[in-house]
Amino acid sequence: MKINGQHYRSVWPIGEDAFGIIDQTKLPHEFVTLTLRSAGDAAHAISTMQTRGAPLIGAVGAYGLALAMRDDASDENLIRVHDMLAETRPTAINLRWALGRMRDALLNQPRDQRAKLAWAEAAAIADEDVAMSMAIGEHGLKIIREIAARKPGKTVNILTHCNAGWLATVDYGTALAPIYLAHDAGLPLHVWVDETRPRGQGASLTAFELGGHGVKHTVLADNAGGHYMQAGQVDLVIVGTDRVTANGDVANKIGTYLKALAAKDNGVPFYVALPSSTIDWTLADGRAIPIEERSQDEVLKMTGRLPDGKVATVEIAAPGATAANPGFDVTPARLVTGLITERGTCAATTEGLRGLFPKS
Repeated sequence: MKINGQHYRSVWPIGEDAFGIIDQTKLPHEFVTLTLRSAGDAAHAISTMQTRGAPLIGAVGAYGLALAMRDDASDENLIRVHDMLAETRPTAINLRWALGRMRDALLNQPRDQRAKLAWAEAAAIADEDVAMSMAIGEHGLKIIREIAARKPGKTVNILTHCNAGWLATVDYGTALAPIYLAHDAGLPLHVWVDETRPRGQGASLTAFELGGHGVKHTVLADNAGGHYMQAGQVDLVIVGTDRVTANGDVANKIGTYLKALAAKDNGVPFYVALPSSTIDWTLADGRAIPIEERSQDEVLKMTGRLPDGKVATVEIAAPGATAANPGFDVTPARLVTGLITERGTCAATTEGLRGLFPKS
């Protein structure tokens, strides 16, 4: 994706002893990049959501583990750093998948070669994520084309929740990749962007992305999506996900479940876009997915730009109020029209997933 004419991935190597990320906590008001030089830097960036999005934190975690191998390539340090990074975000399975892949690739290798091998493996994970995102985009584009063909000359209205674009992956995105390809193909599009409280990833990040790509969009209050579905102004919902269980249940940003219920009630197709690294074959259904509970400050406070241009955080709740802040919810497979993966689209069932990934 381009920022001011310059192409960026969401994570990139800097030589062989550091890597760069975009500080997403500063968007959309500032574009700031950070240089990470240790596994501790990577853990901090992931836990504070300077970098976020299930596929992206997998790649960032992999680079963080690779840096740790430069300081101490012992088995003990490999396992310690693996476990430390894995605990930073408990819901997103991509992080554990990437760290597990790194661990398995390095454990049986000579210690004096681990640093070099780890850096190459982290780069491969990042490159593969880009390829998977592009393939997801192509498969999702077919769905958008089918809808456009049923209403020739009219705008296809798509609703999305949270941010599942290039800022959530290494490049291109999952849920937004089909939208970018459809826009580039000249299909008339408009995107309803849920603000996605409490952190506002839709209003701040998805709107930032879509605006930069020239895609028409409107930011919605989180509770407005059902209203527009009732009014016939939503043709399709596409969201990303942080974990899909073996039966097709979907964990995604809090509020996704309510959008799926509204879509089901109004006959609106509800698709989930994901790379195969997001599938957790070890869990039978979504009841076993750990749900991250984040700081209540994210609910009780908001950050934005003041009239004088300064960025500030303000309290929005009554003095003394407390808040609950689950980061994710689980959408049952029965509410999901289909799963868009790098290998194609399938039903949100065990059989559907196994049809695309028989050897996983």
